[in-house]
Amino acid sequence: MNLVDKRGLGTGLGIAVLACALLPLVLPPYWIYLAISAVISAVIMQSFGVIVGRAGVMSLCQMSFAAIGAWVVLRLNVADAPGGFYLWLLLGGLAAVPVGVAIGLPALRIRGVNLAVVTFGFAVSTDIVLNVNPFPGAADLTMLERPAPFDTDGGYFVFTVIVFTVLAVALGIIGRTRLGLSWYELRHSERSAAAHGVSVARGKLAAFAISAFVAGIGGGLLVGQLSLVVPQNFAMGQSLALFAVAIMIGPHHPEGAVLGGIFGAVMATIMEKVSLPQDFGGVLFGAGALLALRSGLSQTDLTRMRRRERDARKILKEAEDAPAPEDAPAAKEAGSLPAPAPAPTGDRAPVLAVQGLTVKFGEVVALDAVDLTVPEGAVVGLIGPNGAGKSTFIAAVSGFVAGYGGAVELAGRRLDGLGPSRRAVLGLRRTFQTTAIAPELSLYDYLTIGAGRRLPRAEADELLEFFGCPPGQVPVSIVDAGTRRLLDVAAAVAARPKVALLDEPAAGQSAAESLRLARRLAAVPAAFGVSVLLVEHDMELVQATCEQVTVLDFGHVIASGPTGEVLEDPAVRAAYLGAADVPAS
Repeated sequence: MNLVDKRGLGTGLGIAVLACALLPLVLPPYWIYLAISAVISAVIMQSFGVIVGRAGVMSLCQMSFAAIGAWVVLRLNVADAPGGFYLWLLLGGLAAVPVGVAIGLPALRIRGVNLAVVTFGFAVSTDIVLNVNPFPGAADLTMLERPAPFDTDGGYFVFTVIVFTVLAVALGIIGRTRLGLSWYELRHSERSAAAHGVSVARGKLAAFAISAFVAGIGGGLLVGQLSLVVPQNFAMGQSLALFAVAIMIGPHHPEGAVLGGIFGAVMATIMEKVSLPQDFGGVLFGAGALLALRSGLSQTDLTRMRRRERDARKILKEAEDAPAPEDAPAAKEAGSLPAPAPAPTGDRAPVLAVQGLTVKFGEVVALDAVDLTVPEGAVVGLIGPNGAGKSTFIAAVSGFVAGYGGAVELAGRRLDGLGPSRRAVLGLRRTFQTTAIAPELSLYDYLTIGAGRRLPRAEADELLEFFGCPPGQVPVSIVDAGTRRLLDVAAAVAARPKVALLDEPAAGQSAAESLRLARRLAAVPAAFGVSVLLVEHDMELVQATCEQVTVLDFGHVIASGPTGEVLEDPAVRAAYLGAADVPAS
C-alpha cells in the first residue's frame, strides 16, 4: 500500500472513531438521523465505487441491489428467523450477489451507454415489481427492532459507522490485490488486461458481485434506520442521482464515499440552514460533474493523484541527488549490457512455432501462410513496411484475432482456439503500439498486474532498474510516454513468460534511448529466461538486438534468416526503399 493510500485510510479511520465518539453526544436527534442517512448513503456509494469508480462500468441499478438486501432483511424479520439482525444483514448482502452476477452478464458483450440502458431497465423493472408487491411486513406494519446496544439512534449511528469502516477496509484490501488493480486496467483497456492474463469476464462479474453485496448491505442498514421501508426509498431516480454523484466525486476511495453520502443525504438540509436556494445545489453539482467529465477523473482522484505526484517528485529528486554506488555492477549500466551472442539458433528447440498463419478480413488477405519460429533464449525480429501485416500477426498469435488459418504452438502446445487471457497465462505475453495504462496506478501496481502475482519489492525494483524506469512507487501519471512504453515491456517480462511479443517498443524513443533499449532487449533472454519476438521499424535497433529476422511484405514472407544476411537481401531492400533494383551497401 502506497503512502497516500495509508494516509487516506488512516485519516478515514480517525474520522470514523471521532464521529462515533462525539457526534451522538453533541448533535440533536434530527441531525443524528441525518448523520445515519449520510453513513448509509456512503455505504451504498461504496458499491458505486467498485463498479463505476474502479471497473468503469456504467451501472444504474445499484439501488435495486439495495432493495434486494432490504427485502431479505424484512422477510427474515417477519419470519422471526434465527440469527438476528446482524446475520440478516449479511444474508441480505449475499442475496444480492447472484442478481448482480446475472445483471453483469450483458457487460461481457456490451459497454458504455448500451450497458447503462440494460442496467437502467433492471432498475425500472425492480421499481415496478416493488410497487406491485410491497415489502414484507408492510401490510400488517411488522417493524424491525434494532438489536442492543445499537437500539437508540445514537447507538445505531455508531453501528452504521462500524459497518462502513469494515467495508472500507475490506474493499481497500481487495483494491491492493491483483483483482482490484485489474479493475483499473479493465476501465482503461480491456485488451491490455487480457494481454496480461486477466480474465475480462471474471473481472467484470466479480465487480458486479462485490458491488451488489455492498449495496445489499446498504439496503439492510436502511431497514434498521427506518424499521420499515417503502418502494420510494429505492426508486430508479435514486440510482440515477447516486450514479451522477459517483461520477463527480469518486466513491472508490473512503473519503469520496463519505463526501458522496453527505452530498446525497444532508446537502439539502445544510443549504436550507445557511439560507441558500436549493437550485444552487444543482449549480454546484453541474460544475463538479463538468470538471469530472472534462478531466476524466473524479474530484477525489484528482486530489489523491496530486498528493501522489508531489510525493513521487520528492522521491525522484532524492534519487537524482543520491550518489551512485561505486560498486554498482557494470551490467546494470544501459551502455554496457551485453550484445546478443552470435550463437546459432538452429540447435535450440523452438519455443514458439507458427505454421501457415493465414488471416482474412472479408476478401482482403492480411496474412498468407506465414511461417515463423522463435527459438528458446533468442530475440527474433519481425519487420516489414507499413501495412505488411506485422501487427495482424502479433494480434493473431496472441489470440486477439479469431478464425485464422494455420497453427500456433507454444513450447509444443497448440494454442488455437484459446482466448488472449488464456494464452497469456500459458506464457505468451504481448505489448501494444499504443499504451493504455491507468494513471491511478503506480509503476509497482502495473508490474503486479503484468506479473500475475504479488511481486517482491526487490524483484520489482530490479526489473524497473533494468529497463531504466523510475522507482516503483512513482505514479504512472507523471512519467512520459517513452517511459510508459518501457514500463509496458517490463510488465510483459515480469510474468516470466516463455515468449514476449513486443510491438514497436522503441516508438517515441530518441536515438540514444533506442540504443539503450536494444542492449536491454538483447539481454532479456539471459537475464529473465524470456524469448522475444520484436516488431520494429528501427533497423539499428533490430540489427543490435535480433539474432534472426523474418520480413513481411503484403502479408507474405519475403525473407527469413540471420539478421545480417536478411537485411542485405535485395528483395528486402526493395520492399523498404520502394525500388526494384537497389545496390547493396
